Amino acid sequence: MNPPARISPAVTGSAAPRDLRRAISASAIGNATEWFDYGIYAYGVTYISAALFPGETAEATLFALATFAISFLVRPLGGLFWGPLGDRYGRKAVLGLTILLMAGATVGVGLIPSYAGIGGWAPALLVVLRMVQGFSTGGEYGGAAIFMAEYAPDEKRGFYGSFLEVGTLAGFSAGALLMLGFSLLLGDTAMREWAWRLPFLLAGPLGLVGLYLRARMAETPLFQEAEAQRESGVAEPAGLRCLLSRYRRPLLAMSGLVIALNVVNYTLLSYMPTYLERRLGLATATALIVPIAGMLFMMLLLPFAGALSDRIGRKPMWRASLLGLTLLVVPLYLLMGLGTVQAAIGFVLLGLLYVPQLATISATFPAFFPTSVRFAGFALAYNLSTSLFGGMAPVFNAWLIDVTGNPLVPAYVMILACLCGLLALEFTPESAGKPLPRT
Repeated sequence: MNPPARISPAVTGSAAPRDLRRAISASAIGNATEWFDYGIYAYGVTYISAALFPGETAEATLFALATFAISFLVRPLGGLFWGPLGDRYGRKAVLGLTILLMAGATVGVGLIPSYAGIGGWAPALLVVLRMVQGFSTGGEYGGAAIFMAEYAPDEKRGFYGSFLEVGTLAGFSAGALLMLGFSLLLGDTAMREWAWRLPFLLAGPLGLVGLYLRARMAETPLFQEAEAQRESGVAEPAGLRCLLSRYRRPLLAMSGLVIALNVVNYTLLSYMPTYLERRLGLATATALIVPIAGMLFMMLLLPFAGALSDRIGRKPMWRASLLGLTLLVVPLYLLMGLGTVQAAIGFVLLGLLYVPQLATISATFPAFFPTSVRFAGFALAYNLSTSLFGGMAPVFNAWLIDVTGNPLVPAYVMILACLCGLLALEFTPESAGKPLPRT
């Protein structure tokens, strides 16, 4: 057998402060690009449905929400494709390709001719571009979280990792504010005719900035270590076969947490504007402004929650969040139904309960797997659960409310998801202050 590879301190040691800041920026901007698309889609769904779908407003909106969900159906395929590539050829190479595909697909949506111009080709093209977006996102989010986690020092991984989710909320809020701002500035008629396309086109420059930042980064120290071990012939087993045969329990545990995380996430962020307007009767502008204000509040809390998880652990943070949402989501939904001020208070409190989960994703999930299968494991568990339970949440909630006539359905769905997360938490390793597993 060959002797173990010698790894230089530059590879195994902590990243320099400048490299760490670049890693945070390069990771967060990709996440911001992904959620910028979700923000403009969620806040422009009324205009998108009118421009690209046939039928009455309610029917067209449901079609548009279903098309939003379609992108999540291909995310597991993206995870299966990008994950092993990221473990074999590097996180940086995959992240460069995924951000280009994501930004390109978003720009493409803004260029689709209307239904009045090309008929059924308009929704068909939208479906194809949403699938491209979902396929690329299957490698983007996990890769960005791992990239940041593998650069961050062990004792501050929660704090630095929280900035990935600052990118999430910043991207979503920017997309939402752009769509809202254009609608207030240009008016409803212009938005329906052409102006809804403008925010989609702005994703192009955002993607190019992200590509530039990522091109300047070196591979993560842990990946360099694993690569050196492969070259010396002492590498750990890798690939999907190894992942599925050796790491079934971590895959299931992480999947349970992701179900809770993303049912809450997509219900609060993507579906809430539609819910507030169509189910609670708030004015369109109010229904758009309330979640944006809540997200800006959450952004301020994320670094503090991440730093707290470095001190007390990730699992206590998750447990407090899941229990709080389970007990309080129904009362808070009832509060939101009482009026505009109450809706704002209820959304902010829901966001406050959700922050401990959101802030610790990048510190918690990469610790489930060793370096050799980390990208594939993260991508598979995260994207499969997100596809089935997260991205489907908006259209599933809308359908259930139509069937049952009960506007509290999203709250009940959230409770079931949080109970699933509490069960998975019992099989989750505590990672605070510990190095990421190498083998």
